Amino acid sequence: MLQDPLTLYKLIVLYMLNRVTFPLTKAQLCDFILEREYTNYLTLQQAIGELTDAGMISPQTIGNRTHLAITQEGAQTLQYFGSRISESIRQEIDAYFQEHEMALRNDVAVQSHYYKSTSGEYEAHLVAKEHDITLIDLTLSVPTEEIASSICDNWQTKSEAIYQYLTRELF
Repeated sequence: MLQDPLTLYKLIVLYMLNRVTFPLTKAQLCDFILEREYTNYLTLQQAIGELTDAGMISPQTIGNRTHLAITQEGAQTLQYFGSRISESIRQEIDAYFQEHEMALRNDVAVQSHYYKSTSGEYEAHLVAKEHDITLIDLTLSVPTEEIASSICDNWQTKSEAIYQYLTRELF
């Protein structure tokens, strides 16, 4: 068993990020770890912060979400110390990803954010990816922030249908 629980939480984060082929959002990591009551929110944020500072994970903010990916240094650390994660925790993580991987992948593959352009309009930037391939990258100019926000919210649930519609109509 590890002497420092914070080290275990860091290893769990590294293991989770190493287990998938796409970045996880900070919220996805937190949901899994907090639901199982491995630790509390503040301690988990400390672990993520220390991993980031040490260059073991790489954060990227897209819109209002932070995506996390393991770095080469993080993968090497996990290779050396990953055996310190109990078999039961590793099995729980593996089972979780086996059951939820597509939903997690889809959650990070559909991205949207809006901003005020220099012309005073608002632009909603919408992206859908699959396996690191951009399927659609669309920017819509709209007159109000409320419309831009609504478009971004709806993109999360309607992107697949919109993509199918566009390909049907354009091909």
